[in-house]
Amino acid sequence: MSVFRSIVFSAVVAGLIAGAVVTILQQLGTVPLILRGEVFEQAAEKAKTAETAATPHQHQHAEHDHGAQAWEPQEGFERNAFTAIANVLTGIGFALLLSGIYALRDHPVTWREGLLWGLAGFAVFTVAPGLGLPPELPGVPAAPLLPRQIWWIATAAATAGGLGLVVFRKSPWAAVMGLALIILPHLIGAPELVGEHTDVPTALSHRFVVAVTLTSFVFWLLLGSLTSVIYQRFATPTA
Repeated sequence: MSVFRSIVFSAVVAGLIAGAVVTILQQLGTVPLILRGEVFEQAAEKAKTAETAATPHQHQHAEHDHGAQAWEPQEGFERNAFTAIANVLTGIGFALLLSGIYALRDHPVTWREGLLWGLAGFAVFTVAPGLGLPPELPGVPAAPLLPRQIWWIATAAATAGGLGLVVFRKSPWAAVMGLALIILPHLIGAPELVGEHTDVPTALSHRFVVAVTLTSFVFWLLLGSLTSVIYQRFATPTA
């Protein structure tokens, strides 16, 4: 099997398995918390609607906003199906990245090395951005989306670059530069929304952060080990 086909095949299989496992874990852990958060979100929206109904102009504006809401999947099977599809596609996308790295390194990859790459992915895409922008339940106010997206992407890129310098460049200056890159986004700080009130209990938000982090941890460990095993299995005959 060619290297390209090995990359794609290992990514699809690993992404399917990891996405399916994550979907099950979400149904047990994060989804019930999200549903509880949506109760508080809907209550807050009803309160705001009652306040804006006091004046005709505000009432018309509220109706316009309500009519312009984006499409959302229906509760139950449709919502769960879209979630599962999104998880599988995410898994395949990240698995393609890992398999491509294995191909570029051009040496036999063990499941232990794959596990380390999975831990690196967890650090880059979950731990580092989560320190400044932790997962949020519905009903929790947040800063505007675009600044958060920019900070998230910059933090992930800086963390990946910093880890690469520390691990692959065996020199003091590289270690210093790598650590500086990892720390820099947190010195700048993530976008924050100050002064906004939420009725979502703090304990519920904490449970959600823990559940999301643990689910992501399992996802990356599975993805790293599965991609390495499957890729090595199909790439070895062509080596």
